[in-house]
Amino acid sequence: MENEREEMESTNGKSKRVCVRVENDAVCATGGRWDELSPELLASIFVRIVPPELMVKSVALVCRNWMEIVSGPYCWTEIDLEHWCRKCCIANRSHLIDPVVRKIVRRSRSTFRRLSTYRLGDVGFSFAASRGRCLKTLQIPMCEVTDQVVEKHVRFLANLTFLDISYCLKITEKGLKAFGTQCKSLTHFRRNMPLWELPTSVEASDVNDQEALIIAETMKGLQRLDFAFNRLSDTGIEAILTQCKALTHLEIQGCWNVELKGDLEVRCKKLVDFRSPWIDEHEDNLVDSSDNEDESDDESIYSESPSSSDLD
Repeated sequence: MENEREEMESTNGKSKRVCVRVENDAVCATGGRWDELSPELLASIFVRIVPPELMVKSVALVCRNWMEIVSGPYCWTEIDLEHWCRKCCIANRSHLIDPVVRKIVRRSRSTFRRLSTYRLGDVGFSFAASRGRCLKTLQIPMCEVTDQVVEKHVRFLANLTFLDISYCLKITEKGLKAFGTQCKSLTHFRRNMPLWELPTSVEASDVNDQEALIIAETMKGLQRLDFAFNRLSDTGIEAILTQCKALTHLEIQGCWNVELKGDLEVRCKKLVDFRSPWIDEHEDNLVDSSDNEDESDDESIYSESPSSSDLD
């Protein structure tokens, strides 16, 4: 399969067209004078059409000039390694993740604004965080990072606006409080938890509002909170709605201890986007959506039960 992209550069009032082809994990250039393009422009071309793993493996081998560009910061202001990290985990090579994250962060020369990984460990996190003064987006789902490492290095992440620590079971209330205390620019926080962490039956003893109370106390500037399959109750929701006054989006699907008593449900539904705890309600929404698309099939739509894939 072959993909082609074209870039335009203006030189002395004239436009020059350069075509880049990616085929069979190889990067080729056709037409134009590549040696006349600036490093910034070449880097922008590479970032748009070449995955990070091929950037290192293939682009760097084309010529010395390209190797220098790929080795510099221009290609690494947005570091998205999540897909590559997932492939490493599938191949039982997760031990490569931290060293590669260190290598790419080093190449960025501390100018990276986004870091997206999977199964990141303490070593990779501490190295990235200590050089993350420009970091705005940090997505590290399913990481192995511990509270102690978060508390030690989170002070460097004061400019974070989006943080995703979903399914990170080694980050507990201590690490969460450290993020909230130090990252005062946060507007979007994602802390979804895995289904297997939930109890088989919902009882009063299964309620844990501590994380919700920490969020309410330390992340008052949040505009969006994704908090699915957590063990909070109405107490946690009340605190979040009261303290996080800028909140517009709230996701609490699967938080089965939440009952939304009193005026809580009304307050939640005033948000721009609210995902309630009850999965069957989302199924009803999907049915209603299908009904609006084709009113003539009203009876057949309501007679069918949504499959599990409809909820994705």
